[in-house]
Amino acid sequence: MTQNTGISNNILDLIGSTPLIKLNKITKNLTGNFYAKYEGFNPGHSMKDRIALYIIEEAERQGILKKGSTVIETTSGNTGFSMALVSIIKGYKCILAVNSKASAGKINMLKAMGAKVYVCPAHVSADDPRSYYEVAKRLHNETANSVYINQYFNDLNTEAHYRSTGPEIWKQTNGEITHLIAASGTGGTISGVAKYLKEQNPKVKVLGVDAFGSILKKFHETGEFDKNEIYPYRIEGLGKNLIPTATNFDVIDTFEKVTDESAAHRARELAITEGLFTGYTSGAVVQAAMQYNEMGMFNENSKVVLILPDHGSRYMEKIYSDDWMKEQGFFDAKKQAHEQVEYIK
Repeated sequence: MTQNTGISNNILDLIGSTPLIKLNKITKNLTGNFYAKYEGFNPGHSMKDRIALYIIEEAERQGILKKGSTVIETTSGNTGFSMALVSIIKGYKCILAVNSKASAGKINMLKAMGAKVYVCPAHVSADDPRSYYEVAKRLHNETANSVYINQYFNDLNTEAHYRSTGPEIWKQTNGEITHLIAASGTGGTISGVAKYLKEQNPKVKVLGVDAFGSILKKFHETGEFDKNEIYPYRIEGLGKNLIPTATNFDVIDTFEKVTDESAAHRARELAITEGLFTGYTSGAVVQAAMQYNEMGMFNENSKVVLILPDHGSRYMEKIYSDDWMKEQGFFDAKKQAHEQVEYIK
């Protein structure tokens, strides 16, 4: 940051220091106090800006990334956008293997940021040569002077949040946080934040959010990788069909699964009650908070922080599209706002 002028040297200076916002209406029937860590305020509109900048700069420090290098990554959309954003400023090429659950809008945004995009089928096993994991590995092997970031198995993913998101939350709550609720995909966010918070106060409870169709909850509880848990689901950036080594299950106290439908409705409700326009996974986190509340997890003195990972603009063709909601069988006229658009002819 340029001293005393308020002028940033470039857009990367704006990553982090996101606001903590008290939730008032959507949590009115819950016990305790609830706060949203709104990661949509990052310049790339998601928490993935943090890991993209941290991992790339660490690779530079180690001499792994050099002039003319190509950054390669797997992504459901957000990490890819952040990698492309950082690559632009740093002067690297960017190649992304994208899960087909990513919306057309997300894919177009990646292209707009100069990335070469390979769209891979979502509902194949992780070791299938068509999976975005295997495609990224192949592209790395075929591309000279390239670096495969591999967020799912990169400890720097976790470290980025240990060094930034965790300390921010601790400071913003004056060390009074009692519970953290966070989604788990790669696991970097929940693991890094949880590690930092528990070092400050071991009594802080870390409540994970998983999806039906994912294996994380059962693996956490039993240590068993159960393929029978795996089936297609719609939420992007939540859950996994493999065990990411970036996830530190020891610092997570429990997991709760949410449905695709409930998460979609909760995201829409968050917008019209709190004015927070967030993504699909944010809806999942709020839904999980409600389920944890029903389980008696909180009391009147609880100070609960919910990490809301990204901005809602990435989901206009999905959860914020009435047509998409109807196609999924999610649209319930009793749950939706009245028709808000009239065309004058």
